[in-house]
Amino acid sequence: MTILVTGGCGFIGTNFIYNFLSSSREKLVNIDKLTYAANQETSKIVHPNYQFVQVDIVDTNNLHDIISQYKPRLVVHFAAETHVDRSIKSPINFVNTNIMGTYSLLKACLEYYTGLSGDDRNGFKLINVSTDEVYGELELEDQGFTEDSTLAPNNPYSASKASADLLARSFYKTYGLPVITARCSNNFGPYQHKEKFIPKIVYSVKSGEHIPIYGQGRQRRDWLFVLDHVDALITILRLGQPGQIYNIGGGAEIENRVLAMRVCKIAAQLLGREPNTHVSLIKYVDDRPGHDFRYAMRSDFLESVSGWKVKHSFDKALEKTIAWYLFSSEKS
Repeated sequence: MTILVTGGCGFIGTNFIYNFLSSSREKLVNIDKLTYAANQETSKIVHPNYQFVQVDIVDTNNLHDIISQYKPRLVVHFAAETHVDRSIKSPINFVNTNIMGTYSLLKACLEYYTGLSGDDRNGFKLINVSTDEVYGELELEDQGFTEDSTLAPNNPYSASKASADLLARSFYKTYGLPVITARCSNNFGPYQHKEKFIPKIVYSVKSGEHIPIYGQGRQRRDWLFVLDHVDALITILRLGQPGQIYNIGGGAEIENRVLAMRVCKIAAQLLGREPNTHVSLIKYVDDRPGHDFRYAMRSDFLESVSGWKVKHSFDKALEKTIAWYLFSSEKS
């Protein structure tokens, strides 16, 4: 039996693959375009149950051939453009990958699924990995997003992901393709691209460069350690029901400016320096257009149907993450 992963050389995909290969004997095929954000080393993993294929998911015919060849029982769809700033500067790349790429995958999977029968058909699932950003923003007094929250994306990235989610829903409703959508809060952990919030701070500490924080830094995010996200996805692979949406939150909500200062102080401690050594590197810059104020996710539903819960302490996971970027030879 085989699991097919799209975009497995990205941040979350890489963590998923390492975790899966260490805990399962099942074969895993990773297809990835290998863009600027890819972890190249993930494509070179040497493992008897691992196969990498370089392909752009927009190429439906190639996707169909790969799916027909490897005959997966599960497909986990990570492949996406995810950098909001880049989506503001060049939305078309996000439309192509996140919308047209998802359509291409859905089409290829539907052709494959239509030809299945018996246990193979009954067991097939496609997990569409999405984001809390499709819900838009919350005010300070609002409750966290639930699976029933209205989609209200405010930037090209989140709009492209919301579009992908709706396409996935339509393929379930119209054609019966067993698609499940998982929406997560902000992830952090090893192998994340250096443009992302926490890695950018750590790399700035290492280089002595300014740490840019948008506006006054009062935006609030709900942070989820990537290994808790991976655990949730594996739980959904086992227990998730087709057509369902599952929210995955970290339960660690914090202002950007507070998190930036905390990362600076932890990095200083790990480097054996005075606590405030790097705080002065923080520089507040003009706010980003369409910058959402607050995200918060409620995972009540997933917890109630599966028993999944966050296992990692935010503080300990944050320190572990910062240490990885400071000292690991692996570079994202």
